[in-house]
Amino acid sequence: MRAMIVGVHPLAGFDKVLHYRVPEGLRASVVVGSLVRVPVVNTLHLGLVGEIGAPKDFPLERLKSVAQVVYPFPALTPDLLGLARWMAAYYACGTDSVIETMIPAAVRRGAGLKQEKLLAIAHRLSPEELSVLEKKAPQQARLYQFLAQQFRPQSKAMLLARLGQTAAVAKTLVTRGVLREETRRIERLSYVDDHAAGELVAAHPHRLNSEQQAAVDALSRQLDAGKFEVSLLHGVTGSGKTEVYLRAIDVALKAGGGVIFLVPEVALTPQTVARLRSRLETIAGAHRCVVWHSHLSEGERLDGWLALATGEARVVVGARSAVFAPVQNLKLIVVDEEHEPAYKQGETPRYHGRDVAVMRAKMCGAIGLLGSATPSLESFVNAEAGKYRLLQLTERIDSRKLPYIDIVDLRIEALKQRTMPALSGRLVEAMQERLERREQTILFINRRGYSSSMLCKKCGHVEECTHCSIAMTYHRTDETLRCHLCGDQRSAPVRCTKCGAPDIRWRGLGTQRVEEAVRRVLPRARVERMDTDTMSKQNRFREILSQFRAGKIDVLVGTQMIGKGLDFPNVTLVGLVDADISMHVPDFRANERTFQLLVQVAGRAGRGDRAGVVIVQTFTPQADAIQFSRHADFAGFAATELKVRKDFRYPPYRHLIHHLFRGPNPEKVKFFAEQWAKLVEKSLGDRVELRGPSASPIEKIKDAYRWQLWYFTNSVTKVVPELVRLSSQFAWPDDLTQVLDVDPANLV
Repeated sequence: MRAMIVGVHPLAGFDKVLHYRVPEGLRASVVVGSLVRVPVVNTLHLGLVGEIGAPKDFPLERLKSVAQVVYPFPALTPDLLGLARWMAAYYACGTDSVIETMIPAAVRRGAGLKQEKLLAIAHRLSPEELSVLEKKAPQQARLYQFLAQQFRPQSKAMLLARLGQTAAVAKTLVTRGVLREETRRIERLSYVDDHAAGELVAAHPHRLNSEQQAAVDALSRQLDAGKFEVSLLHGVTGSGKTEVYLRAIDVALKAGGGVIFLVPEVALTPQTVARLRSRLETIAGAHRCVVWHSHLSEGERLDGWLALATGEARVVVGARSAVFAPVQNLKLIVVDEEHEPAYKQGETPRYHGRDVAVMRAKMCGAIGLLGSATPSLESFVNAEAGKYRLLQLTERIDSRKLPYIDIVDLRIEALKQRTMPALSGRLVEAMQERLERREQTILFINRRGYSSSMLCKKCGHVEECTHCSIAMTYHRTDETLRCHLCGDQRSAPVRCTKCGAPDIRWRGLGTQRVEEAVRRVLPRARVERMDTDTMSKQNRFREILSQFRAGKIDVLVGTQMIGKGLDFPNVTLVGLVDADISMHVPDFRANERTFQLLVQVAGRAGRGDRAGVVIVQTFTPQADAIQFSRHADFAGFAATELKVRKDFRYPPYRHLIHHLFRGPNPEKVKFFAEQWAKLVEKSLGDRVELRGPSASPIEKIKDAYRWQLWYFTNSVTKVVPELVRLSSQFAWPDDLTQVLDVDPANLV
């Protein structure tokens, strides 16, 4: 018999394809995409079968054999394997690192399956046979009679405990062929617990308005055509985008397809899961919904992955990594809040979930549906150019009004109060009115901690991290200074560590300080804070959101995790405590991010029957982002911002690649960055425009000094392979690390 040879991507820390023989006993279960164990040197490693066929110029008799096939089905679908290779080329990373990202660690380990034994009737006894059994073995007869009345197999352990019988009774009946014993995998379902009751939503579909119906009709036609297409659903906050998603999902499932639903934040997942599960129960077949994100237990991740890989489930909802879920016959990928930078991965492979979702849809002929009230300018330009179909929802459902946005000039407020206030008089008054009317308030500030720094009034010394070039953040709850980059912390000093003066003051606002200010002005209010410091306990964010939805919390203070997507009908006031935080950063997207943040946060107000009010506190009320956000004027903002981008040829008019160099010696890092820049400029010529190298805005993180270089180009695919080739030939020192980030989301 002819030997079966496969090319395997070993997950062993190097990016090469190695070839192996497949033993005859394993051939039936080995296909492209199979997860296998193969020998590398003298150790077994996991690997993924990437191709079937013999290597060139290598003696076949020297090939080692595949040791094991981990699962009897492919770990990666053909489209995922093609996607992995595209990502490796586009994002300048190893194929093995992409494969490891696509297959969860719990799946790669293949351990932790939870199973149970079931008993069922295998052979029906005649009345005469049953009579004999009752006389000779009454316990066996009792077990048989109970099972004979059941419609489905029963848990063996629970059954024997209920009837007070031993395993020997069941074993005898199984041996005689009267009963059969089977093993069933117990799936550990996410978000099916005590918190789920607070997340329930109506299962019945809403009546669509004319704009929603037009969007659903367009998506239905696309799904029926069965061809790749991307639509951008641009709808104002509260316009019913989720209902459009659900109708499209219904169409895809009824056509026998699978669905991926991406959300940017874990905090949004429970509400989305509740909506999906309640609606899926009303669709023929009662489809299961798998949850997928990094906060799940290993068992939940493994069981969810198995349900999708085997076709038991066809719907998955989760954060950016859910784009790699092994959904069978994929027909629809929804990317909610597609503008969010949270879709960009901060570690290798540095992929963008939205862009990868579009590419995966293309590879399997599915529909990509991107949705947002404030689309990214990249997606908006694609829609204007005809690459994406633009679907618009211009009004809130039931003709509800957009919230009134009131701008508070903090320069005037500081003069009135003779200090730098956390809460303006207008915001405090509005909060008191809501408390009296038993309505709820959300206060948003995108910075955790109490204050952003500790400053000595006498000598001007600022407490900085010893490992990073940033000020440490003061956390009052435990009197510590913490670095939010490297995690270092120390006790907050009571005197200046430089001059010894006791005149230390806190500068800047954080969620802790805002929470303290609220408790001071509203002593009777029930206040909770929601940021990464308070949400470290598993399911804590679900507890808080459930309590808030139930009206047990009057004021919710939080960071970006409460700034988008959430729907609370009793919230009539939203306060943006400091609108300037996101505006004054060295990033060409600062205005875009600020506009998106303001509109999204404002959208949390007035989603019920009562009108909403948004109070925005700022030192720069004249800024374009703030003025356009007052009327949720996306078109006006986009026209103004895109003109600037076009003049300077910034994205979306060109691609941007960020090259970071870091090491312990700043002079060495600078020298090699400069030498590399000279080589690139000589080799790539007019294919790229170089800017830099220069010191990064944050020059040191975790004791590593950082320099950066920017490449502006019209084609990533023409530049990245050349950069990788040059890098492999360049004499990099051992203590210098370099990172290529294609289409970066943040520039600091």
